[in-house]
This record gives sequence, C-alpha cells and structure tokens, in this order.
Amino acid sequence: MAFLTAHHTDVGIKKKTNQDALLLKTAKTPKGPVGLFIICDGMGGLSHGELASATVIRGMAEWFDAEMPRISLSEHIEQEIYLEVEKCIKQLNEKILNYGETSKVKLGTTLTALLIVHNKYYIAHIGDSRAYSISNSLNQLTKDQTLVAREVARGNITDEQAKMDPRRNVLLQCVGATKEIETNFSTGDVQANTVFMLCSDGFYHQITEEELALNLKPDTITNDQQLKDKVVELVELVKARKELDNISVVAAKVL
Repeated sequence: MAFLTAHHTDVGIKKKTNQDALLLKTAKTPKGPVGLFIICDGMGGLSHGELASATVIRGMAEWFDAEMPRISLSEHIEQEIYLEVEKCIKQLNEKILNYGETSKVKLGTTLTALLIVHNKYYIAHIGDSRAYSISNSLNQLTKDQTLVAREVARGNITDEQAKMDPRRNVLLQCVGATKEIETNFSTGDVQANTVFMLCSDGFYHQITEEELALNLKPDTITNDQQLKDKVVELVELVKARKELDNISVVAAKVL
C-alpha cells in the first residue's frame, strides 16, 4: 500500500485571513506505510481561529511522530489508536480552552482526522468539516455536528431547507470551546484504488457529490500532480460559485 497525496487551501473571495489548517503526514513502518491526513477549520475573531486550528495540527503532528512507530506494531492497534487519539484531542482542547479563558477570547476549531494503518482507516471527527471516500461510488464518512444537521436527522427540516438555513454554521461542538468534548470515531477497511478526501465546509456547500465523484474518480488519477490539479480545479469552481468562506481540501489516493 502506498499513497498519492495532494492539498490546496484558499482564503476565498471575501475573508482576509485563512483560518483553515491542513496536515498530510506519511511514514514507513515494518508492516507497511501509514498516513495521517487532517482538516481543521478555525473560528474566532482576529487571528484566534488560525491559532486554534494551527495548535491542533501541530499537536496531532507531534502525536503521530511520537506514538505511531509504537502503535503500528501493536497487537491491539484499534484500541490503542482510539485511546491515544482521544487523549491527544482532550489535551489540545484543554490547551486552547485555557488560552481562551486567560486571554478572554472565544476560539475553537473543527477537527477531521483520517489515519490509514495497515489496510484500515480510522476517523476522529469533531465539527462540520468532512471526510469522503471515492471508489466505484462516493461515500460521506462523517456526520456534520451542526444544529441544522441535527434538525434534519430529527425530521424537523428537509435537506433542501438545511442548505438555506441561516443556522447551518452553528456547531454542536468544536475543539477548544468547552471543557467537555466527545470525539466521534469510525473505522473501515481500505481498498486499493480508493481516493479519500477531507474538506472544510467552505468547500462542500457549493459543489455536488456527483461532481466530486466524477472529478476524483480513482481510475483517472495516476500521479500526485493529477490529483493536485483536480483538487485545485474543484476549489476554483467553488470560488466561481461565490463561496465566501475559506476553502480547503486534502486528498489521498491509496494505490
């Protein structure tokens, strides 16, 4: 197993700062390559959103470097990953929360992390950034933790109403905003010739799943540059449709 990777982030057509942050890290282990891919969408006035998202990216990168060599050799990888990732996220949540309380500012960030280890993927998710897999079909691997998504799930509004609802950006939780935080974990098998794509909400509001499936079809992508070109093309399409938010994408094709 090996990876083709690409990323692109854009401040968008309105905002002056980009509060999104990304991470792509791969490493070789005796049992094969592993990869960590993350999208964080920060929120908070001035530079505080940037600080929150960058803090999580830096902390998760340090965690990967320090812990994955050991975890990748464990006989209980799944349990180790859940325990250690959750521990790391809670520490980062406390760090950002303490900074906010000391500085008297409100800040936080979404976190969608995809870890690929030995033909399995593990997702840690908080907020409304998303992860998808694209092979013969497209699958959304995360559920938006937003007020509007909850209303749709309860049957109070329709999917179409949700797209126009003024509350669609109201998060139920994010890293750094509250003392108690609950990470949503999921896992699944990794098949060769699959593209995994992570994105901030600024990306997916102005694009359809059909467009994602067509442009990121694994059979049409044979090298890093082709994947990069597709990602940039999609981001430019979103900008042309007048998306006002920061726009970020991370993509990895499993060979």
